[in-house]
Order: sequence, then structure tokens, then C-alpha cells
Amino acid sequence: MIKTDVVIVGAGPVGLFAVHQLGIKGLKSEVIDNLDKAGGQCIELYPDKPIYDIAGIPECTGEELTKNLLDQIKPFKTNFHFNERVQEIKNDGNNWILKTSKNKIFSSPNIIIAGGVGSFEPRKLSVKDAEKYEDKNVFYSVTDKNKFKGKKISIFGGGDSALDWALELSKIANVTLIHRREEFRGAPHTLGELKKIGKVDIKTKYQLASIEGGEKIKSINIKSDDGKETQIETDYILSFFGLIMKLGPISEWGLNMDKKTIKVNTENFETNKKGIFAIGDICTYPGKLKLILSGFHEGALASVECFKRARPNEKYRFEFTTSSKEIQARLGVKNK
Repeated sequence: MIKTDVVIVGAGPVGLFAVHQLGIKGLKSEVIDNLDKAGGQCIELYPDKPIYDIAGIPECTGEELTKNLLDQIKPFKTNFHFNERVQEIKNDGNNWILKTSKNKIFSSPNIIIAGGVGSFEPRKLSVKDAEKYEDKNVFYSVTDKNKFKGKKISIFGGGDSALDWALELSKIANVTLIHRREEFRGAPHTLGELKKIGKVDIKTKYQLASIEGGEKIKSINIKSDDGKETQIETDYILSFFGLIMKLGPISEWGLNMDKKTIKVNTENFETNKKGIFAIGDICTYPGKLKLILSGFHEGALASVECFKRARPNEKYRFEFTTSSKEIQARLGVKNK
């Protein structure tokens, strides 16, 4: 049995920052994630896409953000348990006992659920032969944008991912953006930039009708609302129709669920179960914003309550990292 101060479910940016906030308080974390690496959605869906709303960082990619967060928590020597899922939990006095899909047993007074949207997979294209070209000419995420240099790309979707990648890839490729509606759900600023540069062919009120090709895709046919079909030569299809979200066993833990999110107390982001917290996209409360920076704030407050539960005989004392020699020592900072 692995005993620890906190078990964090989810190794995305919010879960990683929670490790930091717990670590500077002297608490030990064990992190469990069903993916094969840290980074969550940032790594799985847009490792190479620019992120612009991290405080103090004008621009970074999902991969860069993940690397920086991992560097930040190196002093705490955290154990990660990848390709694992928490299958069962049960209460044991003031502790929670967790069992994973690999039959590991954890005991901890605190569980922080930082699972983003839970287990997820992209909504896939339903047309004939789409699966045949998957991971060759049809992609649902971008891991290496240089693959598309000088190529003809058809991007489907109307959200931020579709708009962002259309803008980014237009710098190196011939891009057509196709959306089934007139209005886009993505940021108006990005759409404005796309129209301003004039390099992206934007087609609205169209849907994918068929894919033509042999070993590789040669062209696609798209159909408009009025039944008109148009053929587009293309080398690659990028589809961004969102995710199918699956909470998995978390939905069976007896938590106060609101659709596929968990209701929390905003004082400490505790759920209706004592010692179980939810932070990041998976939690909900009045005024909730699904931003990484919001998740960082939620993790900071949850860590305070985790300290109180893990160290019931110690008084929590807030200190600034710039002035606390104890915190600096935990971070490996040498006194000057």
C-alpha cells in the first residue's frame, strides 16, 4: 500500500500546479493519469498550438507549458503512475483507500480530482473511409505542424481549435476551413485575423460528404445546405468537432454531479465528500470559467484544506515564497 498526503487524479497543467502548491507546504503527492505522459489535454490535443492566456507568459505551446510545470515541481520528486485509472475508492476513517486498474492501492486523507474533462477521445468523422486514412491523412490533433508544410489541408470545425490551427498552418500550408454553420464558436479575434490575412479559403454551411483516394487522400467532396457539392483537392484532413467526454468510475463515487462536472465549495474546492476535491475543468460553481489560470487558483485553495487534513496537529501559516526560508529550502533555493 502506498501512503501519501494527497492523491492527485490527473496530470494536466492544473494537476501539476497542485503538486507545486502542496509541495511548498511540505505535502507529498502521488499522481495518477490514464494517459501515458503528463500534460493532459495540452499534450494530447494541442502540444504545438500557441497558448496566450497564461499570466506572465506572452505565448507558449501546450508542450512548453507542461515542460515548465514539470521543471517547477522537480524539487518534490513526485511519483507519477501513468496508464492507470482509479477504479475504486472507499472511506477508511479519515483516509481514502484507492485501487487502480493496475491493482495498486493508495491510502491518503486527500484526493484531488484534476481530471480535466475526464477520459476523452475526439469526435470522429462518420463518412466512409475516414477510419482507413486515420493517422495517415486524417488527424484529430496536431503533434507536429511541420508535417503539413507546403501541403493542401482541409480543416473542419467552428471552434477555437479549428480557427487557431487554420491561422497557424496558413503560414506554411494551403488551408481551407470548412464549417457547417455560418457563425463560428471560436474567438472573434482569431476569425478576424483569418479574414484579414486572406490566405485561408473559408467555406461555411458545408459538411464533408465523401473522401476520394487510394493509398492517400486525393480530394474530398463537401455538400452545402442546399445540396450543392464541391470537390476540393487535399492532402490532409484535420477535424476538430470536439471531444466525447467519459468520466468513467468517477461518476460512481457518490459525488454531487452536475451533468459531467462536479459541484464544489469555492472556499476550498471540496466536493460533498470530505477530503475529496475537484479542480480545473471537471469542477463547477457559479461564475466558473474553464481557463487554466482558474484551475491554478482552485488548486492553490484546495492545497490549504489538504494541509489541514494531512497535518491536523499543525496550524497552517500562510507565507510568501519570496520571504519564507522554509519554502525556499523545499524548492532547493540556496540562501544568498
